[in-house]
Amino acid sequence: MSDEKKYILAVPNFSEGRRKEVIEAVVNQVRDVEGVKLVSYEPEHDFNRTVITVIGEPEPLKKALIDMAGKSYELINMEEHSGTHPRIGAQDTIPVFPFKNITIEECKEFIEELAEELYAKYEVPIYFSGINARCEERKALSFIRKGQYEGLKKVAHTEERKPDIGPAALHPTAGATILSADYEGLTAYNIFLDTENLEIAKKIAKAVRGPSGGFSTVRSVGIKFPEREGVVVSMNMFDCGKTPLYRTFNFVKQEAARYGIAVTGSEIVGPVKLDYLLNSLEYFLGLEGFDKRQILETHLID
Repeated sequence: MSDEKKYILAVPNFSEGRRKEVIEAVVNQVRDVEGVKLVSYEPEHDFNRTVITVIGEPEPLKKALIDMAGKSYELINMEEHSGTHPRIGAQDTIPVFPFKNITIEECKEFIEELAEELYAKYEVPIYFSGINARCEERKALSFIRKGQYEGLKKVAHTEERKPDIGPAALHPTAGATILSADYEGLTAYNIFLDTENLEIAKKIAKAVRGPSGGFSTVRSVGIKFPEREGVVVSMNMFDCGKTPLYRTFNFVKQEAARYGIAVTGSEIVGPVKLDYLLNSLEYFLGLEGFDKRQILETHLID
């Protein structure tokens, strides 16, 4: 990837985790697209939901996300859908985050453009969340999803619950889609395991990530980095204040021990907030009453 190019991280979720042919058809819309990299997709049977992680340049990524949503709308009927994860639509959410050489404001504008084009093409109502939210309450997914698809369709005509784009109603089969840009707490964190067994890394990743019962603010995959020995539990942590780095590190270490596997180290990819490092420092050293002003370098920060 060129340093000059801009890249956005998108983590779209669609409401199918059981029918393989539907999952593959939706994921295929972001697979092998020039300027877009499919990182992973994780179907969850009980949740009946699939989480996709994809990185791309803004314009090709936008087109891929529109095609992906269109395929979800085509193949998933919310009148027939059931699952344990809250949802309001076939293409339930499309959250994006700055990844490389791009600002949060550009990501916010990306979402605004995506929403307009998505509705113009498919006429599925749109709700905005994150920093795109039109009111404070809608910054939280839980507010928008209250009552889920079945409950929301009964009150979508009201001023409080109507979509931000589209008529005051849900689409009769596709429901609605939540779009958002945000940046709070997004930290890429890798933990390395002393094994070449990728299945073990995948099992641990499944245990740690929110959609399959782990930490609600964590998304993770088990992968192999060709350039180094061992396999990796690779995580996107969306709020290291609520779920500290040390907590996921200890959790992965415990899970690895079940398989007789050692953790050989970890790495933070890209920027991280100082507070997210300090809470791990305080934990591992058992520090009491520690103040970050005790770190000399913080006095150089205006």
